[in-house]
Amino acid sequence: MSISTIAKKLSTAAIGATVIVLGIGAVAQATVLTFDDLTPIQNPDIFFFGSIPNGYGGFDWDNFETNNVSNPDPNHLTGYDYGRVSGDYVAFNEFGNPALISGSVFDFNSAYLTAAWNNGLSVTVQGLKSGATLYSKTVVVDTTQPTLVNFDYFGIDQLRFTSFGGVEPDYLSGRGTQFVLDNFTFNEKATSVPEPTFLPALLSIATLSAGSVLRGKQLKQS
Repeated sequence: MSISTIAKKLSTAAIGATVIVLGIGAVAQATVLTFDDLTPIQNPDIFFFGSIPNGYGGFDWDNFETNNVSNPDPNHLTGYDYGRVSGDYVAFNEFGNPALISGSVFDFNSAYLTAAWNNGLSVTVQGLKSGATLYSKTVVVDTTQPTLVNFDYFGIDQLRFTSFGGVEPDYLSGRGTQFVLDNFTFNEKATSVPEPTFLPALLSIATLSAGSVLRGKQLKQS
């Protein structure tokens, strides 16, 4: 193998190593919001709920409530009870009206959705960035089990949930377009990168390492 070929490969390897090191700062781990770490509802023996406060999970919440379903009535189970995936709390859109989640730029991975009252409920979830709709998906859910929906909305700053349609099932004594939300999974967009003064040093180290290997190869061939 010629010296020039070796040098080219080493240079490529050095650049690749630098890119990998720089990319470490951009990796973000997924966060799951279960709504169970909110202030506990004081009386779980009744149907009781409270608003999700702004700042929870780093977001602003508009028309989202939480419901404590830790003590369901086995004779009157609703989608709130069946929609629980973990813990004792679920979120829902109050009065069945559109609901918003807003914040800094993030990736929306997935969530569990369940109809609270109407079977065959449609839920449209839009992902927006600076007011422009980048993503939109409509899913149909029922009252008897949660549905895991993978959204994979990247680089958005707002989610808009709109629910509509469906029919009241025979086993429930109520109807409405509320949906149940649990285990909301997202990635925060990482903004941390190596300091500018660190980048030349990193590149120099990679270049020197490649040069050392090349000089060693040349000495062996002399």
